Amino acid sequence: MSLDWIYYAISWILLTWHSAWDAIGVPVGAVIGTNFAWILSIIFLVVTVRVILFPVFVKQIKSQRAMQALQPKVKELQEKHKGDRETLQKEMMELYKKEKANPLMGCLPMFLQIPVFLGLFHTLKRLDPANQGKTLYGWSVDQFQSASQAKLFTAPIAGKFGSTADELSRLGATGSTVKIIAGILVLVMIATTYLTSRQMILKTGWAEDPQQRMIQRLMLYGIPASLLISGAIFPIGVIIYWVTNNLFTLGQQQWVLRKFPPPVTAKKAVAPAAARNPVQPAKSGGLFGRGKAAPPAPVKAAAPKVAGPKPGAKPVNNPKKSRPAKRQG
Repeated sequence: MSLDWIYYAISWILLTWHSAWDAIGVPVGAVIGTNFAWILSIIFLVVTVRVILFPVFVKQIKSQRAMQALQPKVKELQEKHKGDRETLQKEMMELYKKEKANPLMGCLPMFLQIPVFLGLFHTLKRLDPANQGKTLYGWSVDQFQSASQAKLFTAPIAGKFGSTADELSRLGATGSTVKIIAGILVLVMIATTYLTSRQMILKTGWAEDPQQRMIQRLMLYGIPASLLISGAIFPIGVIIYWVTNNLFTLGQQQWVLRKFPPPVTAKKAVAPAAARNPVQPAKSGGLFGRGKAAPPAPVKAAAPKVAGPKPGAKPVNNPKKSRPAKRQG
Protein backbone atom coordinates (compact mmCIF):
# COMPACT_ATOMS: atom_id res chain seq x y z
CA MET A 1 0.00 0.00 0.00
CA SER A 2 1.44 3.37 -1.04
CA LEU A 3 1.77 6.04 1.62
CA ASP A 4 2.18 8.89 -0.88
CA TRP A 5 -1.16 10.39 0.15
CA ILE A 6 0.19 10.81 3.70
CA TYR A 7 3.38 12.43 2.43
CA TYR A 8 1.38 14.83 0.25
CA ALA A 9 -0.94 15.71 3.15
CA ILE A 10 1.89 16.35 5.63
CA SER A 11 3.83 18.37 3.05
CA TRP A 12 0.76 20.46 2.25
CA ILE A 13 0.15 21.31 5.92
CA LEU A 14 3.80 22.18 6.49
CA LEU A 15 4.06 24.35 3.39
CA THR A 16 0.74 26.07 4.11
CA TRP A 17 1.82 27.03 7.62
CA HIS A 18 5.25 28.13 6.37
CA SER A 19 3.59 30.41 3.80
CA ALA A 20 1.30 31.78 6.52
CA TRP A 21 4.20 32.64 8.83
CA ASP A 22 6.08 34.19 5.92
CA ALA A 23 3.03 36.33 5.08
CA ILE A 24 2.70 37.40 8.73
CA GLY A 25 6.32 38.53 8.74
CA VAL A 26 8.11 35.81 10.69
CA PRO A 27 11.74 35.93 9.48
CA VAL A 28 12.58 33.20 6.99
CA GLY A 29 16.28 33.57 7.75
CA ALA A 30 17.97 32.34 10.92
CA VAL A 31 17.52 34.33 14.15
CA ILE A 32 19.60 33.11 17.13
CA GLY A 33 20.60 30.23 14.87
CA THR A 34 16.94 29.25 14.42
CA ASN A 35 14.63 29.42 11.39
CA PHE A 36 11.43 30.14 13.30
CA ALA A 37 9.13 29.97 10.27
CA TRP A 38 9.92 26.26 9.80
CA ILE A 39 9.94 25.48 13.54
CA LEU A 40 6.51 27.10 13.90
CA SER A 41 5.28 25.15 10.88
CA ILE A 42 6.14 21.88 12.65
CA ILE A 43 4.55 23.06 15.90
CA PHE A 44 1.32 24.05 14.15
CA LEU A 45 1.29 20.77 12.27
CA VAL A 46 0.72 19.31 15.75
CA VAL A 47 -2.05 21.83 16.46
CA THR A 48 -3.75 21.00 13.16
CA VAL A 49 -3.66 17.25 13.76
CA ARG A 50 -4.81 17.54 17.37
CA VAL A 51 -7.76 19.75 16.47
CA ILE A 52 -8.82 17.16 13.88
CA LEU A 53 -8.44 14.32 16.40
CA PHE A 54 -10.14 16.10 19.31
CA PRO A 55 -13.49 14.23 18.87
CA VAL A 56 -11.55 10.95 18.97
CA PHE A 57 -9.83 12.10 22.17
CA VAL A 58 -13.23 12.79 23.77
CA LYS A 59 -14.37 9.28 22.79
CA GLN A 60 -11.22 7.92 24.36
CA ILE A 61 -12.05 9.64 27.67
CA LYS A 62 -15.64 8.35 27.56
CA SER A 63 -14.41 4.82 26.87
CA GLN A 64 -12.00 5.02 29.79
CA ARG A 65 -14.84 6.21 32.03
CA ALA A 66 -16.94 3.23 30.90
CA MET A 67 -14.05 0.86 31.63
CA GLN A 68 -13.68 2.36 35.11
CA ALA A 69 -17.39 1.92 35.82
CA LEU A 70 -17.06 -1.77 34.89
CA GLN A 71 -14.14 -2.47 37.23
CA PRO A 72 -16.33 -3.91 40.06
CA LYS A 73 -17.96 -6.34 37.60
CA VAL A 74 -14.58 -7.22 36.13
CA LYS A 75 -13.29 -8.00 39.61
CA GLU A 76 -16.29 -10.24 40.27
CA LEU A 77 -15.57 -12.17 37.07
CA GLN A 78 -11.93 -12.54 38.06
CA GLU A 79 -12.92 -14.01 41.41
CA LYS A 80 -15.56 -16.23 39.84
CA HIS A 81 -13.31 -17.66 37.11
CA LYS A 82 -10.01 -17.68 38.97
CA GLY A 83 -7.71 -20.19 37.29
CA ASP A 84 -9.87 -20.42 34.13
CA ARG A 85 -8.33 -17.78 31.90
CA GLU A 86 -10.19 -18.81 28.74
CA THR A 87 -13.63 -18.51 30.36
CA LEU A 88 -12.60 -15.25 32.04
CA GLN A 89 -11.57 -13.65 28.75
CA LYS A 90 -14.80 -14.81 27.09
CA GLU A 91 -16.98 -13.43 29.91
CA MET A 92 -15.10 -10.15 29.91
CA MET A 93 -15.48 -9.70 26.14
CA GLU A 94 -19.21 -10.32 26.50
CA LEU A 95 -19.35 -7.76 29.31
CA TYR A 96 -17.51 -5.15 27.21
CA LYS A 97 -19.81 -5.83 24.27
CA LYS A 98 -22.94 -5.57 26.43
CA GLU A 99 -21.84 -2.30 28.05
CA LYS A 100 -20.39 -0.92 24.78
CA ALA A 101 -16.91 -0.45 26.24
CA ASN A 102 -13.78 -0.88 24.13
CA PRO A 103 -10.53 -1.72 25.98
CA LEU A 104 -8.44 -0.67 22.97
CA MET A 105 -10.09 2.73 22.61
CA GLY A 106 -7.52 4.23 24.97
CA CYS A 107 -4.78 3.66 22.37
CA LEU A 108 -6.77 4.83 19.32
CA PRO A 109 -5.62 8.50 19.29
CA MET A 110 -2.00 7.33 19.44
CA PHE A 111 -2.52 4.85 16.60
CA LEU A 112 -4.18 7.51 14.44
CA GLN A 113 -1.13 9.75 14.87
CA ILE A 114 1.31 7.09 13.68
CA PRO A 115 0.68 7.89 9.96
CA VAL A 116 1.35 11.58 10.70
CA PHE A 117 4.59 10.71 12.45
CA LEU A 118 5.68 8.45 9.58
CA GLY A 119 4.76 11.12 7.03
CA LEU A 120 6.78 13.81 8.80
CA PHE A 121 9.68 11.41 9.34
CA HIS A 122 9.80 10.58 5.63
CA THR A 123 9.39 14.22 4.59
CA LEU A 124 12.21 15.54 6.79
CA LYS A 125 14.46 12.60 5.97
CA ARG A 126 14.33 13.69 2.34
CA LEU A 127 15.70 17.16 3.12
CA ASP A 128 19.16 16.38 1.81
CA PRO A 129 20.68 18.85 -0.67
CA ALA A 130 21.96 15.87 -2.65
CA ASN A 131 18.41 14.59 -3.16
CA GLN A 132 17.30 14.86 -6.77
CA GLY A 133 13.57 14.65 -6.07
CA LYS A 134 13.23 18.15 -4.68
CA THR A 135 9.79 18.81 -6.21
CA LEU A 136 8.25 15.59 -4.93
CA TYR A 137 5.02 15.79 -2.83
CA GLY A 138 4.19 19.32 -3.98
CA TRP A 139 7.43 21.03 -2.94
CA SER A 140 9.12 23.71 -5.03
CA VAL A 141 12.90 23.83 -5.36
CA ASP A 142 13.07 27.03 -3.29
CA GLN A 143 10.94 25.53 -0.51
CA PHE A 144 13.09 22.40 -0.49
CA GLN A 145 16.32 24.40 -0.28
CA SER A 146 14.89 26.61 2.47
CA ALA A 147 13.74 23.62 4.55
CA SER A 148 17.02 21.73 4.09
CA GLN A 149 18.88 24.76 5.50
CA ALA A 150 16.40 25.31 8.39
CA LYS A 151 18.01 25.00 11.83
CA LEU A 152 17.24 24.97 15.54
CA PHE A 153 20.10 26.67 17.41
CA THR A 154 22.38 25.95 14.41
CA ALA A 155 21.36 22.25 14.31
CA PRO A 156 19.51 21.37 11.05
CA ILE A 157 15.97 20.04 11.51
CA ALA A 158 16.82 17.26 9.04
CA GLY A 159 19.84 16.20 11.13
CA LYS A 160 19.74 13.49 13.76
CA PHE A 161 21.87 12.17 16.60
CA GLY A 162 23.11 9.33 14.41
CA SER A 163 23.83 11.42 11.27
CA THR A 164 27.01 10.51 9.44
CA ALA A 165 29.78 13.02 8.79
CA ASP A 166 28.86 13.17 5.08
CA GLU A 167 25.21 13.92 5.86
CA LEU A 168 26.15 16.67 8.30
CA SER A 169 28.59 18.26 5.85
CA ARG A 170 25.86 18.45 3.20
CA LEU A 171 23.55 20.06 5.75
CA GLY A 172 26.26 22.50 6.80
CA ALA A 173 26.42 21.37 10.44
CA THR A 174 28.93 19.94 12.89
CA GLY A 175 28.50 16.62 14.66
CA SER A 176 28.95 17.98 18.18
CA THR A 177 26.22 20.64 17.79
CA VAL A 178 23.71 18.19 16.33
CA LYS A 179 24.42 15.57 19.00
CA ILE A 180 23.99 18.07 21.84
CA ILE A 181 20.71 19.54 20.52
CA ALA A 182 19.34 16.13 19.48
CA GLY A 183 20.40 14.53 22.78
CA ILE A 184 18.67 17.21 24.86
CA LEU A 185 15.51 16.94 22.75
CA VAL A 186 15.48 13.13 23.04
CA LEU A 187 15.65 13.37 26.85
CA VAL A 188 12.81 15.92 26.84
CA MET A 189 10.84 13.64 24.50
CA ILE A 190 11.28 10.66 26.85
CA ALA A 191 10.33 12.71 29.94
CA THR A 192 7.20 14.23 28.39
CA THR A 193 6.12 10.85 26.97
CA TYR A 194 6.37 9.35 30.47
CA LEU A 195 4.50 12.27 32.05
CA THR A 196 1.56 12.08 29.63
CA SER A 197 0.94 8.44 30.59
CA ARG A 198 1.63 9.09 34.27
CA GLN A 199 -0.83 11.96 34.34
CA MET A 200 -3.67 9.81 33.05
CA ILE A 201 -2.91 6.89 35.38
CA LEU A 202 -2.74 9.19 38.42
CA LYS A 203 -6.16 10.58 37.61
CA THR A 204 -7.90 7.36 36.61
CA GLY A 205 -5.98 4.75 38.62
CA TRP A 206 -4.55 1.38 37.62
CA ALA A 207 -7.02 -0.90 35.86
CA GLU A 208 -8.22 -4.11 37.52
CA ASP A 209 -8.34 -5.87 34.15
CA PRO A 210 -4.95 -7.55 33.51
CA GLN A 211 -5.13 -6.68 29.81
CA GLN A 212 -5.76 -3.03 30.56
CA ARG A 213 -3.05 -2.97 33.23
CA MET A 214 -0.58 -4.44 30.74
CA ILE A 215 -1.43 -1.69 28.24
CA GLN A 216 -0.97 0.93 30.97
CA ARG A 217 2.46 -0.45 31.87
CA LEU A 218 3.46 -0.50 28.20
CA MET A 219 2.41 3.12 27.81
CA LEU A 220 4.11 4.20 31.03
CA TYR A 221 7.44 2.38 30.80
CA GLY A 222 7.79 0.55 27.47
CA ILE A 223 7.36 3.42 25.03
CA PRO A 224 9.63 5.92 26.88
CA ALA A 225 12.34 3.24 27.19
CA SER A 226 12.18 2.46 23.47
CA LEU A 227 12.66 6.15 22.62
CA LEU A 228 16.10 6.07 24.22
CA ILE A 229 17.25 3.91 21.29
CA SER A 230 14.94 4.95 18.47
CA GLY A 231 15.43 8.65 19.22
CA ALA A 232 18.91 8.43 17.66
CA ILE A 233 17.38 7.92 14.19
CA PHE A 234 14.70 10.63 14.49
CA PRO A 235 15.42 13.90 12.68
CA ILE A 236 15.42 16.91 15.00
CA GLY A 237 12.24 18.19 13.31
CA VAL A 238 10.45 14.94 14.19
CA ILE A 239 11.55 15.21 17.83
CA ILE A 240 10.22 18.79 17.91
CA TYR A 241 6.91 17.40 16.65
CA TRP A 242 6.89 14.66 19.31
CA VAL A 243 7.72 17.00 22.21
CA THR A 244 5.12 19.53 21.08
CA ASN A 245 2.55 16.76 20.77
CA ASN A 246 3.32 15.56 24.31
CA LEU A 247 2.99 19.07 25.74
CA PHE A 248 -0.32 19.49 23.89
CA THR A 249 -1.49 16.16 25.33
CA LEU A 250 -0.55 17.19 28.88
CA GLY A 251 -2.59 20.37 28.60
CA GLN A 252 -5.52 18.68 26.87
CA GLN A 253 -5.68 15.84 29.39
CA GLN A 254 -5.54 18.26 32.29
CA TRP A 255 -8.45 20.25 30.86
CA VAL A 256 -10.57 17.17 30.10
CA LEU A 257 -9.88 15.52 33.46
CA ARG A 258 -10.94 18.69 35.27
CA LYS A 259 -14.04 19.15 33.16
CA PHE A 260 -14.98 15.46 33.20
CA PRO A 261 -13.51 14.04 36.44
CA PRO A 262 -13.28 10.25 36.85
CA PRO A 263 -16.34 8.59 38.44
CA VAL A 264 -16.17 7.98 42.18
CA THR A 265 -16.07 4.26 42.75
CA ALA A 266 -17.02 2.47 45.94
CA LYS A 267 -13.35 2.12 46.79
CA LYS A 268 -12.83 5.86 46.47
CA ALA A 269 -16.05 6.65 48.35
CA VAL A 270 -14.65 5.24 51.60
CA ALA A 271 -11.50 7.32 51.28
CA PRO A 272 -12.78 10.23 53.44
CA ALA A 273 -13.62 7.84 56.28
CA ALA A 274 -10.22 6.19 56.01
CA ALA A 275 -8.58 9.59 56.01
CA ARG A 276 -9.99 10.19 59.49
CA ASN A 277 -8.06 7.20 60.79
CA PRO A 278 -4.88 8.56 62.43
CA VAL A 279 -3.02 5.32 61.67
CA GLN A 280 -3.31 5.86 57.88
CA PRO A 281 -2.73 9.54 57.08
CA ALA A 282 -4.00 10.78 53.73
CA LYS A 283 -1.49 11.56 51.01
CA SER A 284 -1.52 14.34 48.49
CA GLY A 285 0.21 13.81 45.12
CA GLY A 286 0.91 15.95 42.11
CA LEU A 287 1.86 15.13 38.54
CA PHE A 288 4.70 12.89 39.70
CA GLY A 289 2.50 11.09 42.24
CA ARG A 290 4.63 12.22 45.13
CA GLY A 291 3.56 14.21 48.15
CA LYS A 292 4.05 14.55 51.83
CA ALA A 293 1.76 12.60 54.09
CA ALA A 294 -0.68 14.69 56.03
CA PRO A 295 0.18 14.81 59.76
CA PRO A 296 -2.08 12.60 61.89
CA ALA A 297 -4.73 14.36 63.90
CA PRO A 298 -4.01 14.49 67.64
CA VAL A 299 -5.90 11.88 69.58
CA LYS A 300 -7.39 12.89 72.93
CA ALA A 301 -6.88 10.45 75.77
CA ALA A 302 -10.17 8.84 76.67
CA ALA A 303 -11.34 9.05 80.29
CA PRO A 304 -11.19 5.69 82.15
CA LYS A 305 -14.52 3.98 82.33
CA VAL A 306 -15.89 3.02 85.73
CA ALA A 307 -17.56 -0.36 85.78
CA GLY A 308 -21.10 -0.26 87.10
CA PRO A 309 -22.60 -2.82 89.51
CA LYS A 310 -23.64 -6.11 88.00
CA PRO A 311 -27.37 -6.89 87.92
CA GLY A 312 -28.53 -8.48 91.18
CA ALA A 313 -25.41 -7.54 93.15
CA LYS A 314 -25.79 -6.03 96.60
CA PRO A 315 -25.03 -2.35 96.79
CA VAL A 316 -21.68 -1.56 98.31
CA ASN A 317 -21.71 1.18 100.93
CA ASN A 318 -19.20 3.96 100.51
CA PRO A 319 -17.10 3.87 103.69
CA LYS A 320 -16.84 7.64 103.72
CA LYS A 321 -20.58 8.03 103.60
CA SER A 322 -21.14 5.33 106.25
CA ARG A 323 -19.14 7.18 108.94
CA PRO A 324 -21.29 9.15 111.39
CA ALA A 325 -20.87 12.85 111.40
CA LYS A 326 -18.72 14.23 114.20
CA ARG A 327 -20.49 16.15 116.90
CA GLN A 328 -19.54 19.71 117.45
CA GLY A 329 -19.36 20.95 120.89
